[in-house]
Amino acid sequence: MYLTMNRPVVIGVAGGSGSGKTTVARKICEQFADSVVMLEQDAYYRDQSHLSMNERIKTNYDHPLAFDNDYLIEQLLQLRQYHSIEKPVYDYTMHTRSEETIPLEPKEVIILEGILILEDERLRNLLDVKVFVDTDADVRILRRMERDVHERGRTLDSVIEQYLSVVRPMHLQFIEPSKRYADLIIPEGGYNEVAISILVNQVRSYLENV
Repeated sequence: MYLTMNRPVVIGVAGGSGSGKTTVARKICEQFADSVVMLEQDAYYRDQSHLSMNERIKTNYDHPLAFDNDYLIEQLLQLRQYHSIEKPVYDYTMHTRSEETIPLEPKEVIILEGILILEDERLRNLLDVKVFVDTDADVRILRRMERDVHERGRTLDSVIEQYLSVVRPMHLQFIEPSKRYADLIIPEGGYNEVAISILVNQVRSYLENV
């Protein structure tokens, strides 16, 4: 997995909801603070401003069709060509894309993080390193419960119902099968210091040779 190229290196970090993929991505960012830019697939949920609120709240956010991957690919290609972008912001309270954007400058390392980035072949073809964070289902659901109850004000019953009816089926149908495309599988997410160290060393080797 030795990296050598004359453009940014693109690292994809995938995994189920609550797997710890965001922690892994952030730990990589911490190592290359001035040389890394991060894209979250969650920012690229489809714009739903043309739909009524009743229609918007029915969105299955764990299904591949919920994402505007065309737009994500367009902006990823711009960053790979060292062009700046305006990253979209998704408004979860309104269930549609916000009018706000976040300006991002190109860097030598691009990290793309999201549950379904390995499911889309077009995205896979743009990734130099494909990582899957593999965490047991019981740990993932407990983390999701804690996040949704304490940070998003949801009831425990609603979190459990959503997990059983949507999150778990979508994980088994789309996310888990995408693991076979990974170059590196990291068990237990951000707590796996050895795997993260291996990945960081590969990226550091690349940066020393650009």
